[in-house]
Amino acid sequence: MLHLLGVNLPDQKVVSVALTYFYGIGPATARKICSRLSFHRECKLSELTEGQLNQLSGVLSEMTIENDLKRQVSANVQHLRQIGTYVGKRHAMGLPVHGQKTRNNARTAKMLNGKMLRRYSTAPATAFAMFSSPVSSKLQ
Repeated sequence: MLHLLGVNLPDQKVVSVALTYFYGIGPATARKICSRLSFHRECKLSELTEGQLNQLSGVLSEMTIENDLKRQVSANVQHLRQIGTYVGKRHAMGLPVHGQKTRNNARTAKMLNGKMLRRYSTAPATAFAMFSSPVSSKLQ
């Protein structure tokens, strides 16, 4: 395992696949980084030299990835919530933000926000004794 910028990368993976282990780097960005550093497509992490690893860490340190990117995204969402935009309100309610319909999907988010009625009562079972049938009482 190679430890690079706080992320453990497996040695036997192809470099473009291993780069996707970083938060904020997808397959397309990984391929661009590999072509920029002139790594061939099937190069594995174990085949890289020390100089190539230094170049790779230099390129990655220039990018906004991992915790910095997570912090930036959460700050953007918090800003949208604070200024009261439609998107910020949707984020606050836990509903879809990008215009999806909510009639059939997003059911879990609607339940968590208290939009649907509860199906089960929290009252003790003895409160419903008057609804029991006489047949069920004879069976006990």
